[in-house]
Amino acid sequence: MKIREATISDATGIGKVHVDAWITTYKGIVPDEYLDRLTYEKRTRLWESNISKEDQYICVAETNDNEIVGFASGGKRVTNHLDHSGDLTSIYILKEYQGQGIGKGLMKQMFTKFTELGYKTIFVEVLESNESRFFYEGFNAKFYEKTTITIQDKELDLLIYQWKDIDKLLS
Repeated sequence: MKIREATISDATGIGKVHVDAWITTYKGIVPDEYLDRLTYEKRTRLWESNISKEDQYICVAETNDNEIVGFASGGKRVTNHLDHSGDLTSIYILKEYQGQGIGKGLMKQMFTKFTELGYKTIFVEVLESNESRFFYEGFNAKFYEKTTITIQDKELDLLIYQWKDIDKLLS
């Protein structure tokens, strides 16, 4: 498995992982109407745009056959006003590749970049019903705040976690 910075040519693979991971992760959490409207084409365009932004960092996990099976993204959300801080905005891995250390590798790549950018505190948002919150907790993310988000007229609880010492996470 190789983890590397994403390029614009990765947008299609990232888009596919994004849709497939959302469907397997959020089935029963997010309304089916929303999940049914996800398309590879729309997500590919989204990731072409995201990869082109200078304030975003995106990395991919790919197999030896160059198939993208996971990705992570981050930067600084517009709503984040804390100095020297950034946001891990996503980690998605195809279901059949989960539990193999890919998430840890993607997170390490992201936190290495965050260190280069001078970030001292990192935030991540996760739906309370999403079991991936245990992944973040396993890497010592600490609960910061609870809020809500609305998807397809359904209000969902959103947990915000933070890491205050990312150097410790990289060691």
